[in-house]
Amino acid sequence: MELINPDVGLIIWMTVSFLILLFLLGKFAWKPVLKMLNEREEKINMALNEANLAKEEMKQLAVNNERLLMAAKDERDAILNEARKVSQKMYDDAKRKAQEESQRILVSAKEDINIEKQKAITDIRNMIAEISLEIAEKVIEQELSDKQKHQQYISKRIETLNFN
Repeated sequence: MELINPDVGLIIWMTVSFLILLFLLGKFAWKPVLKMLNEREEKINMALNEANLAKEEMKQLAVNNERLLMAAKDERDAILNEARKVSQKMYDDAKRKAQEESQRILVSAKEDINIEKQKAITDIRNMIAEISLEIAEKVIEQELSDKQKHQQYISKRIETLNFN
């Protein structure tokens, strides 16, 4: 029952023991424990600050990435527009050259056709002239085979010459 109703001596010894324990803990344990707790608190605060800085950097990187992405899209659009313009210009040039070439070929073909036509007409005229000469030669031979007809022909020719 002494523990339920402690004695004055026991209270004094318990107080002295507690004070000695408190002194020893204060001298050897409190300072290192407090120092360790303060260091831990500083490390936690530093980690939080670094996390906040990293978060801000991530936001800046996201903004920079977005800006770079927009710049890349703008550059891509500019390149595509330039490529379209170059392509259209090449198409127009090729079309114009093809039209010019077709016109040149058409003009050349017309000239060739006219030259060939003139050659054909000349050949036909020459052939007609040759055929006409052959026919005339045969007709004259036939008509001049008879002496009387020959004389009549010469007289007729002479009469027509005198009138002209």
